Amino acid sequence: MSVLIWVIYDISDDKIRNRVAKECKKYGLERVQKSVFLGRLQANRFDELAEMCLDLINEDEDSVYLFPFCQEDFRRIKVLGQGFDRELVNDELLARFF
Repeated sequence: MSVLIWVIYDISDDKIRNRVAKECKKYGLERVQKSVFLGRLQANRFDELAEMCLDLINEDEDSVYLFPFCQEDFRRIKVLGQGFDRELVNDELLARFF
């Protein structure tokens, strides 16, 4: 079973931040803001991604949030203001999730 997932991070070191972003992309997630990824993962890969992020970051300085969502909850999300970074997200990508 797959779940929708948001990954949101605040990582101070450029090298580590880039590695986390690269791993998110390897897991098939799409960048929707500079520090935000969105996508579907098999449920068992959610914990795997969390462990990978934990291994990369400095827990005293950095933060990574992984939020799983069911489809029903996801549809209830409200995007206000500018929303997604239009340089990263096109309408086709948004249509896959909203």
